[in-house]
Amino acid sequence: MSGNKALTIDHLVAMKRDGEKIAMLTCYDATFASAMDRAGVDIILVGDSLGMVVQGESSTVGVQVDDIAYHTECVAQGLERTFLLADMPFGSYHSQSVAMENSVELLGAGGAMVKLEGAGPMIDIVHYLTSRGVPVCAHLGLTPQSVNQLGGFKVQARDEIGAKQLIADAQAMQQAGAQMLVVECIPASLAREVSATVDIPVIGIGAGVDCDGQVLVMHDMLGLGSWAPKFVKDFMQVSDSIQGAFEAYVRAVRDRQFPTREHEYCNVAGR
Repeated sequence: MSGNKALTIDHLVAMKRDGEKIAMLTCYDATFASAMDRAGVDIILVGDSLGMVVQGESSTVGVQVDDIAYHTECVAQGLERTFLLADMPFGSYHSQSVAMENSVELLGAGGAMVKLEGAGPMIDIVHYLTSRGVPVCAHLGLTPQSVNQLGGFKVQARDEIGAKQLIADAQAMQQAGAQMLVVECIPASLAREVSATVDIPVIGIGAGVDCDGQVLVMHDMLGLGSWAPKFVKDFMQVSDSIQGAFEAYVRAVRDRQFPTREHEYCNVAGR
C-alpha cells in the first residue's frame, strides 16, 4: 500500500484481501515513529513491551494505562501514514466499564485501535467495546500479560486440542467485532489456518510467514539486548543505518522473505 494517505482498517483489510503483506513494528517515541512512517511500516504498536525495553522490567505486567497513553501521544506526533495501535496493559480491561474508560483514554491519546490479550471472558469485553464504537485488535496464543499463569514465555497450541481452541477463539473474536488479530508463538501451520479462517487481518509474531502480516519489537529487530527469541531477525546486520533496517524489514515482510523456516515453531502434534 503506497502513498502518504493515512491508513485505515479498511486499507489493512484490503491488503489482506489482495495478498499484500502488512508490516508492523513496536515504537514508543516520535523520532522513531517518523522513521518507520517514512520506511513504509503499515502499523505501529505502542506495546506494553515498553515495560521491558524502555522501563527495564522483567515482564510487561507492571505497565500502566498512563504509560501507554503517554507513549501513544509521542508516537502520534511522528506519523502521517502509519496506522497507530495502542496496547491495553494488564489489569486495564478486567471489566466492561474499566475497559471502556481506558480505551477512550488511549483513543484520545491518538490511537486508532486498542489491543487486548486473551479469549474466554475477553470475548464479551470485546463485544462490549466494539458495540460502542471502540476498534479492537485481539491477541491470542502466547499472551505476555499472562506469562506467570502460562509458566513462562512458551509456544502455545502445540497439540490438537489447543489448536482447535485457538481457531474457535479467533472466530469468536471476529464475531465479537474485533477487526484485527495478533497471534504470537504458535505453530506456523496453525497460524496459516487461522489466517485463512477469519476475514480480519492476522498479524504474526513467531507464527510463520503465512500470516497476513508480521510484527516485531523494535529493539529486537535492531539487534539491541543480549538475547533475542528464535523468531527475531536482526535487520541491522543487513543495513548500515536504523532507517535502512526499517526499510529492509518492510521489504522482507512484503516479499515473504521474513520470517523464514528458521524463525518458525514446529507444526501441531499429529498434523
